[in-house]
Amino acid sequence: MVDVEFKGSAHRIRKCAFDLLCIGDDLMDDDDSWDLMGRDLQLKSTFLYCDFNKMISSAPNNQKKALTDLANKLFCSIEELDHAVKIRSIHLTNDRYNEAAVILQEVMALMPSDT
Repeated sequence: MVDVEFKGSAHRIRKCAFDLLCIGDDLMDDDDSWDLMGRDLQLKSTFLYCDFNKMISSAPNNQKKALTDLANKLFCSIEELDHAVKIRSIHLTNDRYNEAAVILQEVMALMPSDT
């Protein structure tokens, strides 16, 4: 059962990371896109938090630190991106998004594939 939960969490993490990587295409400077991006960030980060928590809890001891460090780096980056979105700064949002995208790529590379 733990293996199924681990695989499910890894799948959702990959999906959320992929979805967040795709929001870069939606960066526009209008009220609706700011609100949508803010809600999307909050929703995806909630799923990511829950799934990283499950993965870290069930991971072997030799993998826990690496997963925890990656999760902390990701959530710090998402928090900075969320702040940029809240203040509606297109320049800062683009900058923070580019930083988050690098970390999201790391997450995608670290998660086991669905196969």
